[in-house]
Amino acid sequence: MSTVTTVVRETKETQITVELARGTGVARVDTGLKFFDHMLATFARYAGLDLTLHARGDLRHHLMEDVAITLGTAVQRVIPATAARYGERTLPMDDALVQACLDAGGRFYYRGPLKNRLYEHWMRSFCEHARITLHLRVLRGKDSHHLTEAAFKALGLALRDAMVDSGVVFSMKGSVSLEVK
Repeated sequence: MSTVTTVVRETKETQITVELARGTGVARVDTGLKFFDHMLATFARYAGLDLTLHARGDLRHHLMEDVAITLGTAVQRVIPATAARYGERTLPMDDALVQACLDAGGRFYYRGPLKNRLYEHWMRSFCEHARITLHLRVLRGKDSHHLTEAAFKALGLALRDAMVDSGVVFSMKGSVSLEVK
């Protein structure tokens, strides 16, 4: 297993702890929201990330958004500097067909949408803090559960592909250094 990254976020509204490492996809998730827990564990499994996440919050919206911020921050820290950078997966799940095209090159952009506004907001917040570009397309499907789960699986698989350590920097700029004083 690789080095574990720990990110803790605490506000008046939420308390979140994330431990994340590149690994085999083992997840222990407890947010108090069963379907959300399932989506986060599914994402970790398909991305090949070992995840321990504990979160509590006052409102569903605050909890989900702050988990996206915290998990996105942790993911950004485990992406290798010499990552393959790009990943694309199209995933069928029953009536749903969802495509995720991803660039883990350090710039945020998100384009959806998902049918569920909370999960749409989660994707945007996650991408912003992971500093990834994600184009998520729902190609077919009506069942919100299937669409959301297919999106998390496709995102996880695309991220797994993008995080492969290629040994070279995939950018014409080379390595980028930014120092804040």
